[in-house]
Amino acid sequence: MDAGSIGFGVVSTALVLFMTPGLAFFYGGLVRAKSVISMMMMSFGAIGLVGVLWVLYGYNMSSVDSPLAFAGNPFSDFGLSALATGATANVDLVGVAFGATFAIITTALISGAIADRAKFGAWMVFAAVFATLVYFPVAAWVWGGGWAYSLGGLMGLPDVIDYAGGTAVHINAGAAALALTFVLGSRVVFKKGAHKPHNVPFVILGASILWFGWFGFNVGAEWTNGMEGAGLIALNTLGATAAAIVAWIVVERFKNGKPTAVGAASGAVAGLVAITPACANLTPGWALLLGAISGAACAYAIELKYVLGYDDSLDVVGIHLVGGLIGTLYLGLFASGTGLFLGGGIGQLVVQAIAALGVLVYSFVAAYAIGFAIEKTIGFRLTHEDELAGTDVVVHGEEAYDYELARV
Repeated sequence: MDAGSIGFGVVSTALVLFMTPGLAFFYGGLVRAKSVISMMMMSFGAIGLVGVLWVLYGYNMSSVDSPLAFAGNPFSDFGLSALATGATANVDLVGVAFGATFAIITTALISGAIADRAKFGAWMVFAAVFATLVYFPVAAWVWGGGWAYSLGGLMGLPDVIDYAGGTAVHINAGAAALALTFVLGSRVVFKKGAHKPHNVPFVILGASILWFGWFGFNVGAEWTNGMEGAGLIALNTLGATAAAIVAWIVVERFKNGKPTAVGAASGAVAGLVAITPACANLTPGWALLLGAISGAACAYAIELKYVLGYDDSLDVVGIHLVGGLIGTLYLGLFASGTGLFLGGGIGQLVVQAIAALGVLVYSFVAAYAIGFAIEKTIGFRLTHEDELAGTDVVVHGEEAYDYELARV
C-alpha cells in the first residue's frame, strides 16, 4: 500500500478518536452543571479502558473463521506481538488502531442514557465487560466474517450492508443504553422540562466535533479500498446530516413554537447516525431523504421516554437506536441496485432487518444482564442524596465551575 493511503488511514483514525472527546462535550453540555465532569469522564474512561482491551485481545475477537463462531480467540495473539512483527505490520497496525476507535465510541455512547446517576467505577466495570462480551463479538458478526456478514450468502440473498456501523455501533449502543435505563431506573426528578442543558455552546461544539470526526468514521474505511467511493461517502455524510438538521428544527417549530440550538445539534447527530450504514450505497438524493426522515423521526422519538417511562437521560435511544434502525432498514428500500425500489427485490430488506433485530436483541439482553449483575454486587446507581448533591463532587471530588473564584 502506498504512503498516501497509509497516511489517510492514520488521519482517519485520529478523526474518529477525536469524536469521543466531541461526544464528551455534547453530553457534558446537556447535563447539569454539577454533573458535567462525571459525564465527560465516562467518555474519557472509555477511551482508556476500551483502547487497552482492544490492543490486548479485542482485535483478536473481532474476526472469525466461521459464520457460526461467537467471536475470535482472544488469546490468539494476545497483545498483538505477532502482528506487530509481521511483514505487513505497517498497514495492519493502522487497521487495528482504526478499529479501536469504533470500539471506544460505541461504548462511550451508552453513557448518555444513565447521566446524573451512575457510579464511575461501576461504569468502568460495565464498559470492560460490555466491550468484551458485546462489542468485540458483534464487530466480528458484522465485519469480521460472522453470521451477519455471511447472512446474504447463507440465504441466497444480497449481503447485509453496514458500511460504518448502523448495527455494530448505533443499534448496539442504543439497545444497551435502553437496557441500562431499566437497570438504574429513573432520576429522582423525571418529567418533561425538569432537566435543562447547562451549557448550550458545549452541545454545539460537541456536535460540530462529531460531524468533523464523522468524515473519518465514514470515509476512513476507504483507505483500504483504493479511495474509489470516497467522494460519494463524503458528500452523503454532509448532505444527510444537513437535511436532518433542517427536518429536526422544522419539527421543533411545529411542536414547541421555537427551533432550538440543542435541537439543531441533535438533528445533526441523528442524520450522522442514519447515514453511517448507508453512506456508500445511496445516491446523494436518497441520502438527503434519509437525513430528512431520520431528523424528523428522531425529533419525535425522543418523546417516547415520557410515554413509556424509561429515563434515557440524553436520548441515546431516541437518536442512536432509532436513527440506526432507520438507516439500516432504509437500505432495504433504496440501496443502489439492491433496494426494493431501485432494481432489487425484498431480499435486501430481509437481511437488513434480521441483522438489525439480531444485534438489538443480543445487545439489550447482554447489557441488561451485565448491568443487573453490577447493580446487585458493587452497586451501579448513586444514592438519591448523592444524585441531588451532584455527581462531580461526590464521585470525582471536582467541580467544573468555581463560582467562589469567579466572584473574587
